[in-house]
Amino acid sequence: MPDRDLVAEDLVFKTARELVHLMVTRQVSAREVLDAHLDQIARVDPAVNAVVTRAPDRARRMAEAADASISRGVALGLLHGLPVLHKDLAATEGMRTTQGSPIFRDAVPTYNTLVVQRLIDAGAVSLGKTNTPEFGTGSQTYNEVFGATRNPYDTATTCGGSSGGAAVALACGMAPIADGSDMAGSLRNPASFCNVVGLRPSIGRVPVWPSPQHHFTLGAHGAMARTVGDVALQMRVIARPDGRAALNAPAVDFSLPLECGVDGARIAWSDTLDGLPVDERITRTLAPAKLLLADLGCRVEDREPDFSGADESFSILRAAYYRQAFKQLYEERRGDLGESTTWEIEQGLALTVDDLGRAELLRSEVYDRLYAFLTEYRFLVAPVTQVPPFDVTEPWPRTVAGVKQTYYREWMRICSRITLAGLPAISVPYGFTAEGHPTGLQIIGRQGDDLGVLRMAAAVEAATGTWRRAPETAL
Repeated sequence: MPDRDLVAEDLVFKTARELVHLMVTRQVSAREVLDAHLDQIARVDPAVNAVVTRAPDRARRMAEAADASISRGVALGLLHGLPVLHKDLAATEGMRTTQGSPIFRDAVPTYNTLVVQRLIDAGAVSLGKTNTPEFGTGSQTYNEVFGATRNPYDTATTCGGSSGGAAVALACGMAPIADGSDMAGSLRNPASFCNVVGLRPSIGRVPVWPSPQHHFTLGAHGAMARTVGDVALQMRVIARPDGRAALNAPAVDFSLPLECGVDGARIAWSDTLDGLPVDERITRTLAPAKLLLADLGCRVEDREPDFSGADESFSILRAAYYRQAFKQLYEERRGDLGESTTWEIEQGLALTVDDLGRAELLRSEVYDRLYAFLTEYRFLVAPVTQVPPFDVTEPWPRTVAGVKQTYYREWMRICSRITLAGLPAISVPYGFTAEGHPTGLQIIGRQGDDLGVLRMAAAVEAATGTWRRAPETAL
């Protein structure tokens, strides 16, 4: 009989699709898969602080139900018995959801966010919650409730955010899939920093419910995993219309093959996404990707899109959201709010009707230019981040490529500009800097072409194999 520790290690780094196949064919039980991941969390998480709430008893009941179902010859769904971790912003019925805030330190919701419920309905086993900055504010995962989450490839550095705990947990084999959300890059940034995959879908592709603003289009729920195929598996479950959500995109068949559709694609390569400062370590690491894309049969051209007005528009619309979502907490519990959240709310409180009108006009102009740009090109490819992972004790980088940053999310504009345009975008592992820090490639597609983005990412993934490099922290 093989050594149990070796078997457990093998299980936690298998893909989600491999695990589901093993469970439904009764080669391994859901309970064995669960125990392997629980052991991995117990062994590795003290070094990285990614999983902030654990629910082992609940998970064991769910795994046992999956095994009982298989014994009757019935799989629970596409995610049968698959361990999953939920971002601590997503409401989980009967499981603590703090949102990274001391105000909600002991909050236990009575319902599940739609994404969470869909994962469970598809047979997934809920393990617990992953760390996030307060209310998802920023791309450095730390808060007063749980502290900082560390990058498993270099624990002196940040994992990014705001889905930072999810990215670390995936990289370390604590779960094969995780849910996340993205407004200014919160799925893409930590995916890049942690050598995993993060997809921000098209507007309405994954319905958001409940929401304080049903028609708000900057925030999106999406999927994270170690591989593109596992992200596609998760999208098959969470990306379906739901009438409770005001924004719904037409259904897409994410079961279609990913190994096609990129040969001959015309790609615009952007080093700076219209003039943003980018650390030379990022530029140097990603430079060979242009040749790789050409080797895949793509036609690659250097071309910078025009994002004039995008930063102003995004800042106004985000601040308006914070004003509506958190004004009451600001009035009643201001002393319990973090610096970045407070700053964002106060930016919102200073807005005028004219500001909002200008923001919407600028956004429309950005979208029109990007629509024309992407009729000429199938994909826009750029860095995911402007800097590599930075010191975990720093809230945000104060300079990027020698350029001073004046507010906490200024260094995230290479993602937030894409958010404003409402386009599907993915971070796929590409390479490592000389210092050993992961660096992702951002692939941006036409509105609604989430499947095309996944196919392009799958081609890059297959050509590089970068995702297979696990952090020593987790081994």
